[in-house]
Amino acid sequence: MKRIGLLGGTFDPPHLAHLALARQAREELRLDELRLLPAGQPWQKLASGKRAPVAAAHRVAMLRLLTRGEPGIVIDERELHRAGPSYSVDTVRDIHGEQPQARLFFVVGQDQYARLHTWHDWRALLRLATLAVAGRAGEAPQAPPPVAAAPHDIEILALPPMAVSSTDIRARAAQGEEISSLVGPEVAAYIDQNALYRADLGS
Repeated sequence: MKRIGLLGGTFDPPHLAHLALARQAREELRLDELRLLPAGQPWQKLASGKRAPVAAAHRVAMLRLLTRGEPGIVIDERELHRAGPSYSVDTVRDIHGEQPQARLFFVVGQDQYARLHTWHDWRALLRLATLAVAGRAGEAPQAPPPVAAAPHDIEILALPPMAVSSTDIRARAAQGEEISSLVGPEVAAYIDQNALYRADLGS
């Protein structure tokens, strides 16, 4: 049975913690393939009034730079080409339909796990994929009550703590600060060359 991992996000920008999680999932879950799924329209972020992400072409280009040479890690752009909000369950349904014999692992961090019950049709997602949750250092992942009460399979990923966030990186880039230690030198150079996040202070 083929084992496929799915790791979604806005990736605005992608950073070394994203790469560490992808690598950890690939190794611990013995995945044949780990798919990175950049969101087209991250509906929860936009509904809360947060800034729109930079253009999809930039986010994909940065992901390609970040993951270049990484075996088994691929970029799946389907959410970028789907009309309307990006719902993870739609993507999981698509891939399940394409590869019905595969076992799917949906990779999330503790913060996403804690609000999974606010996602669109989250119960269907739990029926179609095994959750792979990266808990905080030294802590077991904590499910919100609705998710804990719902039948689902879960795998726990051991991920060392990394204090990296896209929000912080955008703020640093807006100030012209060094970010290569957070995103890698190639992504940092791309951000600088394309003047990304220059107007992002306060967003």
